[in-house]
This record gives sequence, C-alpha cells and structure tokens, in this order.
Amino acid sequence: MNTLIAIIGLGVLCLLFEIFNLRKAIVPITILGLLGVLGLTISEFNSTESYYNNMIVVSKFSSTFSSLFIALTIFLVALGHNFYENHQSKISDYIAIKIFLLAGAVAMVSFGNLAMFFLGIEVLSIALYILAASDRMNLKSNEAGMKYFLMGSFASGIILFGICLIYGAMGSFDVTEISELSQSAELPVWFPIGIVLVTIGMLFKVAAVPFHFWAPDVYEGSPALTTALMSTLAKVVAMATLYKLLSVMNADVSESFKMVVVIISMASMTVGNIMALRQTNVKRMLAFSGVSHAGFMLMTLLSLSTSAGSLLYYASAYSLSGIAAFSVILYVCKNRDNEDVVNFHGLGKTNPLLAAILTAALLSMAGIPIFAGFFAKLVLFNQTIQAGYLALVIVAVVNSIISVGYYFKLILAMYTKEPNEERKGTPVIIYAVAVIAIVLNIALGLYPSFVLDLLA
Repeated sequence: MNTLIAIIGLGVLCLLFEIFNLRKAIVPITILGLLGVLGLTISEFNSTESYYNNMIVVSKFSSTFSSLFIALTIFLVALGHNFYENHQSKISDYIAIKIFLLAGAVAMVSFGNLAMFFLGIEVLSIALYILAASDRMNLKSNEAGMKYFLMGSFASGIILFGICLIYGAMGSFDVTEISELSQSAELPVWFPIGIVLVTIGMLFKVAAVPFHFWAPDVYEGSPALTTALMSTLAKVVAMATLYKLLSVMNADVSESFKMVVVIISMASMTVGNIMALRQTNVKRMLAFSGVSHAGFMLMTLLSLSTSAGSLLYYASAYSLSGIAAFSVILYVCKNRDNEDVVNFHGLGKTNPLLAAILTAALLSMAGIPIFAGFFAKLVLFNQTIQAGYLALVIVAVVNSIISVGYYFKLILAMYTKEPNEERKGTPVIIYAVAVIAIVLNIALGLYPSFVLDLLA
C-alpha cells in the first residue's frame, strides 16, 4: 500500500513541477523518486498485509512483480528525456501519465478485491490509449489510439461482465471469499462462465491468439517509446495479473480449461512467429514476436501452484531484452517516417556498440545462451514437461527455432549491408539504458536462481 501511495504522490509531483517551471528537473527527480519507491517495495518482500477491507493485499507475489514494473518504468522514463524534446505537449504530461500507469500496474497485481482489479486495469488502459495517440500530428498515431481505445474498451466490457457473473454466483467481490467458495462441490453455472469472460478479456490485454489482431497496427502506429512500453511493461503486467487472477479463483482444477490454455499457447507461438517472418517493419515484427512470447508465458498457467517464479523470471528476461532492443530502435529511427529493417543497414559499422546490444537483445528473445531468455525457456519447458504437456514443449521448441529466422534478418542487416547514411551522435542516456538492460539480462542468465528463488 505504501508503494501505491508513493507512486501516486510522485505522479502528482511531476505535474506540479510543470507549474513551477522545473521542466529540466522532472526526469532526474522522477528517476530518483522511482528508485526510492523501488527500495520501499523491496523492503516489503517478506510482509503480507491487507488494507482497506482487503482491497489491497501486499504479498511476496505483488512486491516482486511491482519491483519489476518499477524498474521497467525507470528505464522508460529515462528514455523519454530525449524522445519528447520535440513534442508540442509538455514532458510533464507524458512522465505523469507513465507514473499513473505504473500505479495501475501495481494495483493489478496487489488486488484483494475484484473492484480494485478492474480499477487497476482501467487506470493502465486509459493511460495506454492516451500514449498511443499522443503524436497528434501523425495520422498513424491517431489511428492506433482510436483502434486501441475501441478494442480495449470492448475487452474491458467483457471483463466487467465476467466480474458481474462471478459476483452473481458468489455474492462477493473479495477474492479470499471467492477462493473459499470455489472449493464447493456445486458451483453456480455463472461462476465458470464469468471466469471464461474475464480470461478472454485478459488474453486481449496480453495479445494472445485469437485476440491479437490489434497489436501489429497499434504497435506500428504508436510512438516508438509507447510501443516499447506496450511491448514490455504492459504485457508483463497483464500476464502477471491473469496468473494471479486464475490462482485465486482456483481455475487450474479443470482439465478442459488447461486444454484450452494449451491450444491458445500453441496458436500464439505459431501464428506470432510465422507472421513475424513476413514483416519488414521492426515494430510490427516485435509485435508478432510479443504474441509468440505471450504464448510461452501462458504455459505457466498449466501449473499455477508452482510456476510463479518461472513467470517472474521469463517476464524479467523478456522485458529487459525488449527495453534494450527499443533503446536502439529509438536511436536508429528517430526523425524517420518508419521503422523498416532498411534503416538498420550498416549499424554494425556506424555504431558497433548499439548493434551489439541489439544483437544480444534479439538473441535473448530467440532463446540463445548465455542470455536470460534461454534459461527462462529452459525452466519453463522443464516445468511444463513435469506437468505432463510434452507435446506443447515440442511445439515451443520448434517455434523457438523459427523465431531465429526473423531475428537474424535484422542482425544480418546490421552487419552485412552497407549503411544508408551517416548517423549523428548518440545521446548518453540511450547508451546507459541499453547497456544496463542487456547487462542485467546477461546477469539473470548467469544467476537465474536470484529471481527464481524470490517466489519459491
């Protein structure tokens, strides 16, 4: 609860800085504030408390995932210092929206009541709608914002309808009471229907097949930094929330439910990778790559009682490599009309460090040692085999091999093509964020137990 209050206070402070004409101090002070909030969250790792009649529950699960969200927000805020310098709107608006989005993310993994769960979703979603359409002079951004708003509102309506059915069946919004009542031998028919509807809405937020159609267009049309936020922070928030929701609802008892998860997981991996092979725009490619990674993370739903640590590890590995990749994309595609692969031609010659970082990030996503992405998949595959789903693991391995094709298309463009033009100097913050993110990714690959043991 202290974390949530501190984040909201920091967001209000960002808006006040604009009033007092302290624009240059917004980013540094926000980063320092988030570091302080991160320390506060880490201090609550071993505490379990509930607040406001169980509306907010602080647990090891919420604290660890909240720490990941705060760390990702620090990277995204740092990258915003140069990204928004030419925008007509004030930087305080963008930074404050990101901070309030973080508050929604923390609420989504800390809820003890379905009302707080839905409130967190709406805070996060509305912030994303605004950021997607924030480049007001760009028609693609306007289209992305409108498409995301319409589709997202539809998904939120499905979630809300599901919550209503769950309440109708159980007579309570409190997840502890719902969990206890769900152990009953005879459950009202509205309860499983409500679970299905809420799951469908969350699968939209994760961008899993067949609810992924919005992702490529929204990722391509949104400003690059917003795409980075959607691809990393928003995706892992939605996945962690879905995991917690199904855990407290005891949804893993149904074999038919598990079979649906297997089918969606297989479809997400396969469709995402095959479609990514066809893309020439890097943001669209990473959008379909994100659909594929959503399929991998859905595998954790097959063993809800034991896979929280593996989900945290996979989410950390994926999001860190995503931050590193988008740091390079922001540099290469700044002031350009598109993010096509051709823009990356010769990057290995003009800027070897950023090319190496992007290569490492893509190799991690593909699941190549020594990066954390490899060990995250290894842990996930081992856990899924133990749960008795060998066929799913075989499909996942095949898809990991397929993904190498489109990741290497970008890598080869950087090292085998001649540069199109001489690129200007790189901002120090780009180097700093990219290097720190990829170093953390490698560190997690070398010491996986550091994250896996947090939720053991």
